[in-house]
Amino acid sequence: MNYGIVAKVLGSILIIDSVLMLPPLIMAYVLKEDSFFPFLTAVIATLLLGFVLSRIKTTRKEIKAKEGLAIVTYGWILVSLLGALPFYLSGSVPSFIDAVFETISGFTTTGASIINNVEILPRSILFWRSFTHWIGGMGILVFSVALLPALGMGSFHIFKAESPGPVTGKVAPRIKDTARALYISYISLTLLQIIFLLFGGLSLFDASVYTFGTVGTGGFGVYNDSVGGFSTYVHIVISIFMILAGVSFSLHFFLYTKRFREIVTDNELKMYLRFIVASIILITVNLTMTQYNSLFYAARDALFQVSTIITTTGYSTVDFDLWPTFSKTILLVLMFIGGCAGSTAGGMKVIRVLMLFKLIKREISKIFHPRAFAPVKLGKKTVSNEVVARINSFMALHVIIFIIGSLLISLEGIDMLSAVSSVAATLNNIGPGFELVGPTKNYSEFSQASKLLFSFLMLLGRLELFTIIALLVPHRWTKES
Repeated sequence: MNYGIVAKVLGSILIIDSVLMLPPLIMAYVLKEDSFFPFLTAVIATLLLGFVLSRIKTTRKEIKAKEGLAIVTYGWILVSLLGALPFYLSGSVPSFIDAVFETISGFTTTGASIINNVEILPRSILFWRSFTHWIGGMGILVFSVALLPALGMGSFHIFKAESPGPVTGKVAPRIKDTARALYISYISLTLLQIIFLLFGGLSLFDASVYTFGTVGTGGFGVYNDSVGGFSTYVHIVISIFMILAGVSFSLHFFLYTKRFREIVTDNELKMYLRFIVASIILITVNLTMTQYNSLFYAARDALFQVSTIITTTGYSTVDFDLWPTFSKTILLVLMFIGGCAGSTAGGMKVIRVLMLFKLIKREISKIFHPRAFAPVKLGKKTVSNEVVARINSFMALHVIIFIIGSLLISLEGIDMLSAVSSVAATLNNIGPGFELVGPTKNYSEFSQASKLLFSFLMLLGRLELFTIIALLVPHRWTKES
């Protein structure tokens, strides 16, 4: 392990992180809020630590696989710990563990919270809370990747470890150009949604923070009822942009560059939209037959809740915990599926579910034709055995972690649905679950140990399991990668 290059890159990331804390710092100063000095302390601490680490000298600037994994994992932990300082020092949360939980939830775009009344918090804290979604959505490390070549450092392994999905795709020949292209799409989508929400009568502040939560698929709001108090127009706008944020940002860039064929032939996108449409129809029919008198309002609420769950955003317009079991079961399934690879959404990703269906189809076919050569194809491309093995390993590890997490949380003495849904909601970076962690409740009642476990699960989910798990095998650090 080349610890020198790891420390140097982490220093650069922390310097960038300190700059990203300036908007809420300036807001706190302008509004004369008590959170100004907590933000100032956090900015100075982050900047100083970043400067010290960035000055560490190293003779070898090459970043290999193990250095990339270390940079991504330790980078997320460091920005979360330092990003928690404003919450803790301002007294917005009762303990530092609570502050870390809230910050990790923000950066991993989970949206799980321990704050019971967000409306009493300073606006600068609320802005930072939602801004962490926007930063974490595309990834502060992807942003750093665009800048690292200027420091004479490689960046492929950082990009690979940071990017969600079984295959790391590039939309440009060089990784730094790919990172910049993705951020162009990300920023464009952000500005577009802010404009649409302003037309819906929201203030610039509200439009901005809810856009951060939508495009970053996070879900932190500034009102206790999430987005329930907004108009139908705002609900529909947020629903549409949540669905767009759940699409791979490579496709957004293809749209920007008029590469329409790549979009319409994308198999993952087709299945993602099929999941959404089918779920909306089924839930709408179920709600109309049981609880709703209006087909329009049933469809509106079904659209919003399906969009927020499959994209793992976590906003809510109604208490879906009161919906019929059939509708809740569909939402629970969508929690695990998640959005597309290369998007800001969490979950297992649609591409893996699609590949799982193809593998099942192949195995059934082999029963009748055992000697036939039946490669797994995605579109016209044959999927390598290495990728297939990686997907199978991910699915198996995901189930194992989910079961172990559910067993550990059940030690709190809570009901099974609360235990299962809380682990599913944090591991898949969703936020709200059912029962004790339903859309009208939060994670404040859990013990400090459980909050640490949830924080670990959120990091595991955001970094797609293997990035962190690989670092738990120390003997691998000394081997060449």
